[in-house]
Amino acid sequence: QVQLVESGGGLVQPGGSLRLACAASGILVSITHMAWYRQAPGKQRELVAFIAGDGTTHYADSVNGRFTISRDKSKNTLSLQMNSLEPEDTAVYYCNLYATSHWGQGTQVTVSS
Repeated sequence: QVQLVESGGGLVQPGGSLRLACAASGILVSITHMAWYRQAPGKQRELVAFIAGDGTTHYADSVNGRFTISRDKSKNTLSLQMNSLEPEDTAVYYCNLYATSHWGQGTQVTVSS
């Protein structure tokens, strides 16, 4: 029943911005713990940002202050606003129903000049 579909990935120059979206079906993002993860080639998948059902957020130290996780109740979507992007941010980004095996298909983000 749960479906998550990411979009918004692409190529961006260092210092630029990008906004990712996760369209959800079968769950209400406004009352659910959700998260964004990313995985670069040869590296472990890592937690980037988390948002609890009550709105509490947490960010990885590497992105804190640059990325913002948010929800749109009317559209039932989860978003990740990424600013001041660095080459080290290059990875496939995944939407996740936190602490479950429900994942989106992933969207590629490449930061390069």
